[in-house]
Amino acid sequence: MQTTFPVKHYDLAATLSSGQAFRWRLIDSAWVGVVDARWIRLRQDGDVVVAETAEPVEDWSWLRHYLQTDVDLAPILAAFPKDAAMMASIEACAGLRLLRQDPWECLACFICSSTKQIVQIRQIVELLCRRFGEPVSAPPGAEPAWSFPGFARIAQVSEVDLRACKMGFRAPYLLDTARQAAAGQLDLRRVYDLPLAEARVQLMGLPGVGRKIADCVLLFAYGFPTAFPVDVWVIKALRRLYFPRRRVKLKRLHLFSETHFGPHAGYAQQYLFHYVRTKERVK
Repeated sequence: MQTTFPVKHYDLAATLSSGQAFRWRLIDSAWVGVVDARWIRLRQDGDVVVAETAEPVEDWSWLRHYLQTDVDLAPILAAFPKDAAMMASIEACAGLRLLRQDPWECLACFICSSTKQIVQIRQIVELLCRRFGEPVSAPPGAEPAWSFPGFARIAQVSEVDLRACKMGFRAPYLLDTARQAAAGQLDLRRVYDLPLAEARVQLMGLPGVGRKIADCVLLFAYGFPTAFPVDVWVIKALRRLYFPRRRVKLKRLHLFSETHFGPHAGYAQQYLFHYVRTKERVK
């Protein structure tokens, strides 16, 4: 089944390849992935995103929500600081959006992401889905696809099973988190209702979840607008673009990110991240 979404200032390719989510593959000029246990193919034709599923769909709100196609980008960009680094990022990454992902899938993927490059994270997630997810319907000729395994399913497997998905030392972290969720000790729905600081503390209490992973989940799944993930790329960008020739510690960078980038700091972070990773060589 196929439908279209009119979009304005939307760059589908930048959005799906910018390190927010790890299940999208570019195949024959279209992006193929699985969202909400549905096989989906997306392509952009100017100001229209064309979406195709393998099964009939009556209500497409789940996909609009995931892609955030209804968000007006203009006031978000207008709230960014007017410094040279941000202006260069906006120009280079015009149309980049934040996705709104399922909290469990986002959390699990970023637990698996620690010290890994994006291509490696995709491999881990693909193996995890292939081995423990449920098959989803795909069109004739398409490669097989699987849903992302829920925490109840992950809680039933062993650490050895997870290590077989190439996640290494991250395996016990994911397993322990899944078992906490399955036992009712972790309620991911409650995070929506917490202030940012409390939500961050709750996520950082999970095994293998530091501030960077917590902020990724708070931004990409829960939509906290000022969550500002600081990873290696962002550290390099902040030091080079905002503190040249100065030895600035991580604590100072966190404080700077909390005060400089305004009410949509999370969006600003993603623009900086994608800019330095794909457009600007930051040493």
